[in-house]
Formats: sequence, structure tokens, C-alpha cells
Amino acid sequence: MIHVSLVAIPEAVVSTLSGIFDVMNAFAILPLRHGDGPPLPPPFNVEIVGEKAGPLTLASKVPVSVQRSIDTLERTDIVIVPSILLGPEGWRTGSHPELVEWFKAMHRRGALLCSACSGIFLLAETGLFDGVDATVHFGYARSFAQTHPQVPIHPERVLVVSGRREELITSGASMTWHDLVLYLIGRHASATAAQEVARSFALQWHQDGLAPYIVFEGRKDHGDAAVERAQNWVATHFSVVNPLEEMVKLTGLAERTFKRRFTVAAGLSPIAYVQRLRIEDAKRRLERTEASIDEISWQAGYEDPAFFRRLFKRVTGMTPGGYRKRFRIPDYALPPRKR
Repeated sequence: MIHVSLVAIPEAVVSTLSGIFDVMNAFAILPLRHGDGPPLPPPFNVEIVGEKAGPLTLASKVPVSVQRSIDTLERTDIVIVPSILLGPEGWRTGSHPELVEWFKAMHRRGALLCSACSGIFLLAETGLFDGVDATVHFGYARSFAQTHPQVPIHPERVLVVSGRREELITSGASMTWHDLVLYLIGRHASATAAQEVARSFALQWHQDGLAPYIVFEGRKDHGDAAVERAQNWVATHFSVVNPLEEMVKLTGLAERTFKRRFTVAAGLSPIAYVQRLRIEDAKRRLERTEASIDEISWQAGYEDPAFFRRLFKRVTGMTPGGYRKRFRIPDYALPPRKR
């Protein structure tokens, strides 16, 4: 069987680690079969590994048992680093040098290196992801870019498979470990096996990407007081007819100078920044109100609903109607109405 090393460190999140362990072991613990055929054979031997065997308390304050220490493993087929919890100071590089060296050794011997969510913070210390596309939880994207600026990061992507042998695999935000595990099952067992596991656990591929989940927060750590003043104003006035003209007046800068400084400081042009604020407002209204899409378009600052629909799809990857269907609280989850 294919040996899978699921890495446990004190910073790991228990839900991701235990979820990956159970789903990849599904063939051994559940009678998975295709139709009326015989049970599907277990393709994986999954072990929780760490710097030393024995009990280990994870970031969630839940203890797990590390089944095997890495110094007893000379070879493995798949290494998976689950989600890790970053403290207020961010990720401290150099915290696990023995693991980093072991990752590099396993890679040299042919192993796939995989991360779920923020696990890439540790894996990237190997240097193997330098110049290689990867993904990470969108909430950690800025911190990751500061910690590992040499790794091209795509937080809007669910799963990124890179490397010459397609051996460097990263999954994005939180529950996209489902996509990672289903990919590995499909790659090493079969598409049928992946479908059976998905059906058994009611797992779904995040086929729309992660852009719909990302909440836009304008960057304000740039130190340009004039730009920040404009950002603070437009945060509550984005629906006015000509927000760019008003921001230029507010700052007292020449329009050309303002556009240049704003783009450098905020990372977006003023118009693109306003559009992101408007789309974010529309997302909240789609989630929480019964207003029509045309009405929401007008409230966000767009008189042309067709343009609003096109822009919404370009930014989020979904139509406004599709977004509402995906993110509204379903009726069965609402509290009972008072009679």
C-alpha cells in the first residue's frame, strides 16, 4: 500500500488532521464498494508522524497520539502537513528544523509533499516551493507573502499541483483539504474510489474556486496618509455617482498623482478598489436580504444591472443568483418563527 505520513506538530489544527486521517482510512473502516461489487481495497497506510512518538497536544488543546517518529521512517510515499494555527506574531520560521530536513530527504526519495491550508508555511521552509505556484488560506495570504516572498501564492485557488513530477501539492482555505484528499485518492486509487469516498462522507469539490469566499479588506498599512484618508471616506461613500472625483477633491492632489499614489499604496487602482467595495456590499445584501438583484445593483452604485452582473461574475467567479443560492442560510437552519 501507499504510505502516507500525516505530520503532527503542536501548531496543527485537530479538525484537519483527524479529518484527513479518517477519510484516507475510509477504505479500512467503511465497506466502500462500487455498486454491487466487492469492497474496494485500502490503497493507503496512513500514520500520524512527528518529531517523536507519543502523546502530543495540538493547537486546539486536544491531545493526539503520534504513532511514529520521523527518525524511524527512511521512506514514505506521501507527506501531508495539515492546517496550522498562526499566533499574533505570525509563523516562526526555524521552529522545526528536523522536520524540514526530513521533508527534503523524503522528497529526494520520491515522496509527494502536500499541505492543507496553512501547512504550506512549514513546507515552504524546505525551499522546494521557491518559484513554484502554491495556495494558502486567503486569510493568511499577506502573512505568507511576507514570510516566504519567493513563493508565488494564489489564495483564490482551491488546489495547486506543481513541481516537475507534480509532487508539490497545496490546498487552500480550511475545508479544501477535502479536495486534496479526493485528488490523492483519485490519483493513487481511481476516480471511482474518489467518487465513492465523496459520496460516503458527503464531500464536495470546491469547483467554483475560493474567490466567492474571500472578503475584501483594503490594504491600509502603506503609510500614505492622503490615500488612507480617501480609503476611509470611500468605505462609506462607495455608492456615490463619481467616487473618484470626490476622493481627488478630498486629498487635494492632482488626479494623475492621486491615481498613481493610490495604486502603489493600496495595490489596486481607485476604480478597481471602489468596485471591490461595491461587490462586497452586494454580497452581504445577497446573503441577508430578499432584495432583487436589480435593486442590489442600484444600492451598490450601478444603474446598469447587466454591467453589475458581469462585474460580479468577474470578481467572485459566480453569478449574483448563484452566490445567493450558495451563501444564504438555508430555511432548515433558520430558527423557528414565533407564532
